[in-house]
Amino acid sequence: MPHIMPDRVADLIASQFPDHVRTAVQQATMAEESFLLCRTEFTLKAREHAISDMARANKVLAAFNPKLIVRGAR
Repeated sequence: MPHIMPDRVADLIASQFPDHVRTAVQQATMAEESFLLCRTEFTLKAREHAISDMARANKVLAAFNPKLIVRGAR
């Protein structure tokens, strides 16, 4: 079960990360949202683009801490 954490606490924790990691977290989250919106055959290219964006951001996150990886495209 995931832990419920107030937004202020999450922001405080994220403020301790380097800039490139914070940017990667933001990009991975946005890519995950885009991936979840693209479910039809008409949005296949957008979905593939979201998967590649998520993979690119996850590469940066895994180098910093493997537990930060966003797993939206299972």
